[in-house]
Formats: sequence, C-alpha cells, structure tokens
Amino acid sequence: MRSKAMPATTITPEALLHRLEWTVLRRLDGLLHGDYRTLFRGHGVDLADLREYQHSDDVRHIDWNVTARLQTPYVRVYNEERETSAWFLLDLTSSLDFGSGAVKKRAVAAELVGVLARMLARHGNRVGAVLYSGRVEAVIPAGSGRRHVLHILHRMLAMAERTPATGAPPSETRLQELLQSAGHAIARRSLLFVVSDFISAPGWDKPLAQLSQRHEVLAVRLYDPLEQELPDLGFVTMQDAESGEQLFVDTNDRGFRKRFAALAEAREEALRAAFAHAGVDVLELSTEDHLMDAVMRFADLRKRRSSLTAGGVLPRQPEH
Repeated sequence: MRSKAMPATTITPEALLHRLEWTVLRRLDGLLHGDYRTLFRGHGVDLADLREYQHSDDVRHIDWNVTARLQTPYVRVYNEERETSAWFLLDLTSSLDFGSGAVKKRAVAAELVGVLARMLARHGNRVGAVLYSGRVEAVIPAGSGRRHVLHILHRMLAMAERTPATGAPPSETRLQELLQSAGHAIARRSLLFVVSDFISAPGWDKPLAQLSQRHEVLAVRLYDPLEQELPDLGFVTMQDAESGEQLFVDTNDRGFRKRFAALAEAREEALRAAFAHAGVDVLELSTEDHLMDAVMRFADLRKRRSSLTAGGVLPRQPEH
C-alpha cells in the first residue's frame, strides 16, 4: 500500500503526526535502513585550519589571500558538522488551498513537513520554521523532539483554519519577504526547505540565490496538475486564489486550452531558470503524488549532494 497525501481539513496535529509515523515513517525505516546517518548528517563545513599545499590537495581549497601574503600555497582544512539544523520556510498563502481533487496543496505541505521534521528530530537534529501568509506570521526557533514537531504542525494547521476578515483586501504573495526574513533569522549554516507553489510577485529569485550562498537550500515546489493543463470540462468558473477574481471560461475551446498550456509551460521554464540560477535543488510535489515517493526522491537528492561534497565540491561559503 502506498501512502498518499490525505485531506487535512479537521485533523489535529497529534492525529496527523501519529498517522504519518505509522503509515510513512515505519515504512521508511525499512527502506532507508542505515541511510539516515548519510541522509541527515551535518551538511555544513567549518574552517578548522590552514596548512601548506600538498601535491594531492584539491586546488579549489587553496586560500588565495593567505597564499598571496606568504608567497606559499596554503589550503583550507574543514571539519564536517555531524548534526543538522534544518528550517522549513513555509508559504501558507491562499493559493495553497487549491486542489482539483480531494487533496489540496496545503495538505501536501503539512504532511511533507511532518514527515521530514520528524525524521530529522528523531535522529538528534534541530528543526525550525518561518511561517508566511502574506506577511511573516512567526519564526519558530530550531528545536528538537516530537513535541517541537507538533508545535510546528499546530501553527501550520491553525493558519489554515483561520478565516480572512470580511471585506479584507486581497494580500499578494511576495515570497521575497519570507526569504529575506529567513536570511535575517537563521544565523547558523543550515538545511533549508522552501515549501511553496511559487505563485508570487516577481523578485524572489535574488533572495533565494543569496540564501543558497550561505545555506543548503531545497525548493519544494507544490502544484496541482490542473494548473498545468486544462481538460475539456465545458463552461467553468475559474477563480484566482490570491485575489479572488473570477472568470467564466469555455474549456471546450481548444484554442483556449492551448493558450493556457503555453502560458503554463512558459511559467515552468521561468521557474526552472530561477532555480538553476539560484543554485538550488528542486523537489516537485503534486497533489496526486504519493508521499513515500516524494521522500525517496528527496533521499536521492541528498545522496547526490553528499557525493558531490565527498568528491571535493564543497558548499559555497558566505563572503566575509
């Protein structure tokens, strides 16, 4: 039996986490075996020392400032961190309430965060979160343990249940505010999960690139298949989840469906270019995906990242 995201309308954080522990985490224990240490070991590096260059050293580790001063090649020696600090940067704006089937993007986000946070916390790592709903609502400091994971889920689900004030103006999603706030709040080099559908005003790509210079960043891009291709459904009312604007359209019109698909593909290309420019890995997660499959794809991404580091391609360090 494969575990698929479930609707999370009235579920409590305790019930959600309990179900995930029994239906997903127990199966992952069997699939990953001893890979947890590799998967969640410290991904960061601390400068430990400088020493003279030796013939077998990687030239990319040469400290050129010291080399120029001393007129002798010196290399940087790093210590790997063994514990991970992970942060979830959560876009919880109204567009996450969309889902063409029984499952909404918001439910997928809650389940993924629950599984990954619990996996991390069970193995001695610390997790924190920055919650955004049109403005930064909360910065939850990194902590460990099951109760801390429940606290993050509680804040996520509480925001989903909140009803906007009647007559309140629509709030445009500006992901750069979430990313910039995270940059100020997270001091220690960490593993960052940016969980969003990336339906936002432009300008978020630059702060994402800045975060990736200091941290290891994984963009978790949520989407629904209906956002990429419209089937022939006849006359339907489409509503912008962010602004509330409604439009009555004829999906039987092949030309309209073709234009819709072209716009969707252009947006996909722009997203791919932005992620590539920022230097971040991307985990695509559909409302029709199975959670187990998504976590295993994440494990593959981590293994590839780990092999690059082991091969001498170190994460970029912040400028001082």
